[in-house]
Amino acid sequence: MSATLQRPRTSPGAARHFILPEGIVSTSFPAVRNTCKKIGIEFDPWQAELNRAILAKDAFGLYAADTVVMSICRQAGKTFNVGALVFADSIINPGTTTIWTAHRFKVSRETFDELRALARSPLLAPHIDYDKITTGAGNETIPFRNGSRIVFAARERGAIRGFSKVERLILDEVQYLKESEMSDLAPTMNQAVNPQIIMMGTPPSPTMPGEVFTQLRKTALSGEKTEGLIYVEYGADPTAPVDLDAEGAWEQVAKANPSFPDRTPKRAIRRLRRLLTNDDDFRREAYGIWDAASKSTVFEYGLWESGERESRPIDLGVGAPAIATSIDGSHSAIVAASVDGEELWVKPLRYGPGTSWVVQEALELQAEYQVELVIDGKGPAAVLIPDLEAEGAFLRTASTDNVLDACAKFEEAVKAKRVRYEPAEELTAAVAVAVKRDVGDRWAWGRRKAAGDISPLEAATLAAWAAGEPLVSAYETEEAFSMMVF
Repeated sequence: MSATLQRPRTSPGAARHFILPEGIVSTSFPAVRNTCKKIGIEFDPWQAELNRAILAKDAFGLYAADTVVMSICRQAGKTFNVGALVFADSIINPGTTTIWTAHRFKVSRETFDELRALARSPLLAPHIDYDKITTGAGNETIPFRNGSRIVFAARERGAIRGFSKVERLILDEVQYLKESEMSDLAPTMNQAVNPQIIMMGTPPSPTMPGEVFTQLRKTALSGEKTEGLIYVEYGADPTAPVDLDAEGAWEQVAKANPSFPDRTPKRAIRRLRRLLTNDDDFRREAYGIWDAASKSTVFEYGLWESGERESRPIDLGVGAPAIATSIDGSHSAIVAASVDGEELWVKPLRYGPGTSWVVQEALELQAEYQVELVIDGKGPAAVLIPDLEAEGAFLRTASTDNVLDACAKFEEAVKAKRVRYEPAEELTAAVAVAVKRDVGDRWAWGRRKAAGDISPLEAATLAAWAAGEPLVSAYETEEAFSMMVF
């Protein structure tokens, strides 16, 4: 943390998800930006965009979002950014109490030391009451001459109890936050006129609680309109290479870390990689990637996982394979589904980059299983229809209504714990990042909002729909029907 002037850089640092609440009519960011300039701080473009949203107001002059949730990798400068915002807001609004918490005392103390260094800037001298800065363990406070104060505490010590009328509550390391801890923290803000909670952290690992973080993320990405909630996520693609010398690795770092390379150089990322020897830890903490174990974006945690089986019944046939392609054409999937009594078995057949391989593979599968091919007539894979038809493929083209029916039925089957599948990494990864999008009064899978490729899930959904629908096929012979499962 430097106490010297921070000048803005040019990289925008676009977030993977930037979800705002309704009702925004203004923002108090200009006042904060001007105050920060006076104390030697200028925000980078990504920080300005984020802070403009955090400080957005509704028609009543209250924060449009009383809850701000940030999923952002380590070494991105989030402490400096939020710290600068809090300093400026404390100067502008006398008597403001901010509580800054972390899960561990060590992290809370490090944050205090960083912000205390910033407070010692000569430009802040007229505002900070240096003589009253307290440094005792568990009692760290930065007081302002106008009565505002920033109090630092560790949640593991339960040091927040007893505070009231807290205007802003900062929850760092939110990946560790438990629901029981949240119930202790929330009452500290009950008497404040315009309170705001800012949560920030990296995606939780399977061993971390992450209950509050995961649920808020799920709410934000559900596709439903949010009230009073901002959700911002910076992250690399789920398939980003963990080897920093691999092709495309640094482009993925840039996606995950909005401060790279101007504020956070390659050397810092390489050091982080050396420290995070576990690949999954690196994906979460350096790339900001949510893994399947912690991000139930559509289904309640455990529902999808409950359907995994080591193998499918030997005598179970293959229904009509469905073809789906990602919205940018970067990946494609072919998935089949079959019904076995009450159970719906999903079977990924092919998955790979691009679309050039799809037509040939689909034709071979059709010849092998003597079944129709299913494709969304309005989806990204529709570009393949002319080539498939030119090669003599027999297609069932799903209409928009068919797709909506398929989505609703697939969700119902998952919730009823009827869906079964053999371990398939690409399908589980697709479920992990899946979100919904509204289509009138109904919904479909949201390709644009998803945090990764969902083509395997879209193909599985269409295949499941086809498995339960009567087929009208060129292969309607007694032999062919004996191979199909409805």
